[in-house]
Amino acid sequence: MSSQRIPSLLSLSAIGLALGLTLGCGERKTSEESTAQVGRTLAADVHTVQKVAMTQRIEVPGTVASEDQVQVASRLMGYIREIKVQEGQPVKAGQLLFVIDPTDIQGQVNQTRAGLAQAEAALADAQSDYERFGALYKEEAIPKVQWDKVRLQHQIAQQQVAAAKAGLGTASSQMRYASVTAPISGVVTQKMANAGDLAAPGRPVVVIEGLKKLQVITSVSDEVFAQIKPGDKVSIDPDGKGSNLEGVIALVVPAADPVSHTHLVKIDLPKTSGLESGNFVRVGFGIGNREGIRIPASAVVERAGITGVFVIDANGIARFRMVREGFADNGHVEIQAGLTPGEQVAVSQTGQLENGDKVSGGSHE
Repeated sequence: MSSQRIPSLLSLSAIGLALGLTLGCGERKTSEESTAQVGRTLAADVHTVQKVAMTQRIEVPGTVASEDQVQVASRLMGYIREIKVQEGQPVKAGQLLFVIDPTDIQGQVNQTRAGLAQAEAALADAQSDYERFGALYKEEAIPKVQWDKVRLQHQIAQQQVAAAKAGLGTASSQMRYASVTAPISGVVTQKMANAGDLAAPGRPVVVIEGLKKLQVITSVSDEVFAQIKPGDKVSIDPDGKGSNLEGVIALVVPAADPVSHTHLVKIDLPKTSGLESGNFVRVGFGIGNREGIRIPASAVVERAGITGVFVIDANGIARFRMVREGFADNGHVEIQAGLTPGEQVAVSQTGQLENGDKVSGGSHE
């Protein structure tokens, strides 16, 4: 009986030893995994998130344009024979832009020239009669009625010559408008027609912008319009990354657009803006104060296409968290979602930090 129990006891002991070894290995593995999750230790500055007083801003899109813009059109109706310029080409005042086919105008010139020749021939004949009948009238060889008739015909012939000359001058001046030149020096920003198109008075063919002064053209709602005026300073973000310029409102149109119900605003740019006509920008208008969260821009990083920050927990461990950015200015950025006051974020070494790294370092305000 006892001889049968001894093998059983030995089997149970073996099983217990095997379980103990397995559990021990599992505990060591869990400990090693926990250590691996913590990762490296990096020295980095941290910033405590707090609510601060902020200027309430509204951003609207705008376009850079020259203050001096000219839409060049033909004064004649006719087909465009050739266009001498391309978009982006600099031009000087007086430079040839395009040529209108002058065939119709040349026909008018030829017609008025022929009319002038006829009028001058009629005048020569009337002049001859005037001199001959004038002599006869002095000798009282013809009655006064006949002399008055000859004199009237001479006057009419003179008037017809004057009218023909005026018509020829007008037709000839139209020929001058067949070659259209640049009214100002600048850059061709738009070519709105091509050779062969029909040009008409008032229909622009080329747009030229001067290089003297650049402005941002934008439109604002009634809410913004009620709180801005010429001379106010606004922020201009040319690249969407918070690298703001300072502009000055030059013009606010009181009358709202009947379709969009917005007001046109023109903003002067600094001479050193580096922007060019046609650039797209975002304009920030300050319309009051509010509370919000702002952190140093150095805390914001992008990982795998996601914008976020490294939040440092109570144990000093960095965890990447997605945030939604707002307005950026003076090295700081507004965080509209993703952070709460009291949390801490890393503001240095963000390019090297990874999830699970331990952060040691001082605070940064």
